Amino acid sequence: MVDLDIQDFFGSCPHDLIIKAVEANTDQPWVVLYVRRWLSAPVQYPGGSLVTPDRGTPAGSAVSPVLANAFLHYALDLWLAREFPGVPYERYVDDAVVHCVTRRQAEQVRAAIGRRLEVVGLRLHPAKTRVVYCKDSRRRGMHEHTAFTFLGYTFRPRKQRNKKQGRNFTSFDAAISGDALKAKSLKIRSWRIHRRTGGALDDLANMMNPIVRGWMNYWGRFNRHEMFRLLRRINAYLMKWAQKKYKRLRGYKRVKAWWKTVAERDRGLFAHWAWERGAWMAG
Repeated sequence: MVDLDIQDFFGSCPHDLIIKAVEANTDQPWVVLYVRRWLSAPVQYPGGSLVTPDRGTPAGSAVSPVLANAFLHYALDLWLAREFPGVPYERYVDDAVVHCVTRRQAEQVRAAIGRRLEVVGLRLHPAKTRVVYCKDSRRRGMHEHTAFTFLGYTFRPRKQRNKKQGRNFTSFDAAISGDALKAKSLKIRSWRIHRRTGGALDDLANMMNPIVRGWMNYWGRFNRHEMFRLLRRINAYLMKWAQKKYKRLRGYKRVKAWWKTVAERDRGLFAHWAWERGAWMAG
């Protein structure tokens, strides 16, 4: 397969082609007018200078993903469907993967996409665009790249066990990526749970549960055990919270006993407790 990376995508999109994509999807002149104004709005740099951009759309804005999808629908999606009708393809904004049956086909597709992107004012990142070999128990060949990350999931060969047949095997499977784990870990740290001693345990649950439940729903579909270490961090912060709030729980054995009592009394208090697997919930 081909793991595509468009170099400086949001800074390189030609304004004229973005406008054409917008015009193809609306008959409202005011929509096109505001998109033109937004794209050409001057940018002020730290030194105070103003620069009027002639290409690109600001990364991180709410409008940019919509414009990016409209632009790439015509610049890449329709072209790929026409030129390679039998090749499956997924794309979200500028993140895309193309499935191929042989390395030769993958190299051909990568080269063709590179030429196509140059026509529309873009280019593939030479180092980050890679041909990836989806290695598993049936595909045992050797290749430089055997993993890729797409939409927060890392796909790579993983050891699995068939419990019914009692044998181990290798699957090419997905799990939460390292970058996503790091980002969510920093998010948990930013909550400063152990310092929120002015509220009750229910208050912490109400604050965290909607967010943690969203993580579980998204990344818990495949190899959810890869998230257990992240969820343990929440437990550790909660026990620190208890020790700071209640003097009688300052000892490790005492807070451990309290934790066990709370967890057994109300298994539904925190969203991540729904994934209790033996000792992992202990923190």
